[in-house]
Amino acid sequence: MVENINKYENIFVIDARKTDEEIAALVEKFKSLIEANGTIESVEEWGKRKLAYEINYATEGYYVLVNFSSKPDFIAELERVFGITDGILREITIKKIEE
Repeated sequence: MVENINKYENIFVIDARKTDEEIAALVEKFKSLIEANGTIESVEEWGKRKLAYEINYATEGYYVLVNFSSKPDFIAELERVFGITDGILREITIKKIEE
């Protein structure tokens, strides 16, 4: 049976009101989770940026972009963990189309 591995792009926004240590810990937590279930191709920390609109009374967020490869069933677990993690304002995972 052929193992199905897809490429994904994930952007998540951390509440910028967290301390630098808390932000670093959250970034490391999700990098470790993705590495345990797939292969990270790149991580870009865009830093603090003003949000287009207020989310949970926050006006700034810390943006992180992760490109990775994994099995399709891992995405549901990743999104579940994002949803229950305190300090995550938004996240989205997109499957990349291979040409």
